[in-house]
Amino acid sequence: MTLLVTGIGQLVTNDESNGGLLGVVADAAVAIERGDIVWVGRAERVPERYASSRMLDVAGAAVLPGFVDAHTHVVFAGDRSQEFAMRLEGATYEEILGTGGGIYSTVRATRAATLDELVDASLPRVERMLASGTTTIEIKTGYGLDVDTEVKMLDAIDRICNVLAIDTLPTYLGAHVVAPEFRDDRASYLDLVAGEMLDAVADRVAFIDVFCDEAAFTVAETRRVVAAGRVRGLGVRIHADQLSSSGGSALAAEVGAVAADHLDHATDEDLAALAEAGTVAVLLPGVSYSMREPAPDGRRIWDAGVTVAIATDCNPGTSYIETMPFVISLAAITTGMTLTEAVWSATRGGALALGLHDRGVIAPGKLADLVVLDAPSYEHLAYRPDGGLVTQVIKRGNLL
Repeated sequence: MTLLVTGIGQLVTNDESNGGLLGVVADAAVAIERGDIVWVGRAERVPERYASSRMLDVAGAAVLPGFVDAHTHVVFAGDRSQEFAMRLEGATYEEILGTGGGIYSTVRATRAATLDELVDASLPRVERMLASGTTTIEIKTGYGLDVDTEVKMLDAIDRICNVLAIDTLPTYLGAHVVAPEFRDDRASYLDLVAGEMLDAVADRVAFIDVFCDEAAFTVAETRRVVAAGRVRGLGVRIHADQLSSSGGSALAAEVGAVAADHLDHATDEDLAALAEAGTVAVLLPGVSYSMREPAPDGRRIWDAGVTVAIATDCNPGTSYIETMPFVISLAAITTGMTLTEAVWSATRGGALALGLHDRGVIAPGKLADLVVLDAPSYEHLAYRPDGGLVTQVIKRGNLL
């Protein structure tokens, strides 16, 4: 059965053959068959073979590709709202981490949770993400830091994927921080992360990731972990240069990482290397917003020729943000990127940051993931940042 989405006042295709970065088409229609887009164009030019299709008339609304959230930590247990309040009073991330809070607080809660409890805590977050237009999501482990809990997190991700019509790409982040029981024996923890723990999860994840920064792992330690992941056929992602210029971005370029994330302190030389390597920069303006720090310099990164994505970094400590429309607004207002660049980065850029070439574009042959706004144009995403703009989500051709 063909679905014809018609009455589209403004269609963001991300197909530059339609003109401009976003390839906007006015008064448009989209035909969908078996989960894929089969025709895109002006409504007045719909081919006769689609004229009798099942129709969805969106009555002049704007339609975009489904949002691709390429960096999240959305599966976790526990509550760190008190730590957030402490940070508002002046405590730093490193100070909270040093007292056993921060990531370690979430690790304790996630380890203690049963699988059912972990799913019950995490599923509503992903439901809200889907309702706000996110149709593909990357989800990291890294709140277990032991074999059993890292596996439990992947079990939770599988259950969420089976319940919700959202595509999930799991990432192994055993090298988030050193597990608390290994604080005095980093070498043994690295052995575990690159050995037994990796062996337990490698067949179930798409990527390996490392938090390469002064509060976590050195460049040399990161290089060792990602090398072990590459041997197992995993794509590489690196948390890079968030807290300082630590060398993570340069390493991401060196090893041909799919993505380098954060980049708040990346140098011009780092950006040139990332551009040459084809590594996608995943910017996370919600972290800067939540931590009251300067936003990543999206203008400088974009102008350096690096492919840019933006993501929520939804996590319990530094960016408890679930909605991509809000991140689009943050990126357009705080990072120096234009609104068109922010919209592209939340859709096509996010897809490229996950190595996915079948989405983030509304064109024949691409996956039929679409978002319908309660607005006549995409500009409302930044103009009205308080949410509620997404009225309908189409995932793989199915109206949710």
